[in-house]
Amino acid sequence: MKRNWKEIKRDGVRAQWAGLYVTMNSKGTIVMNRVAHERLDAPAAFKLLYDPGNNVIGLKPTGLKIRDAYPANKSGRHGGKKISAYRLLTECGLKIDQTLEFTDAEIDIDGVLILNLRTAKISNRALNHPRRRSRK
Repeated sequence: MKRNWKEIKRDGVRAQWAGLYVTMNSKGTIVMNRVAHERLDAPAAFKLLYDPGNNVIGLKPTGLKIRDAYPANKSGRHGGKKISAYRLLTECGLKIDQTLEFTDAEIDIDGVLILNLRTAKISNRALNHPRRRSRK
């Protein structure tokens, strides 16, 4: 049998920087990497959406001057952004004990970043953080 191989080129971007990386901590801070922010067309702010039936959070890109917009602030030195969304936790009755990583974060056809709380997992980076290890 003849094989029809397709060669996959390698670029210089590490895998962790190439995909969407989004987390949320117990204080409601949502952090996304530069790639996620750029794929959303680098908005200055987001509208926070919540679907209680599906337990899904949505981040809809918007302008800073739009009513109820949550600003996307600088996070770290690699272009990541953070959104302070504590109100989402309090108004929707969400309880988050650990930093969650949304491994299946996706951008839908309307340009909304979808974060599924049902499939989120505890972030390995949070579990392995030096402050956490010193408590043991």
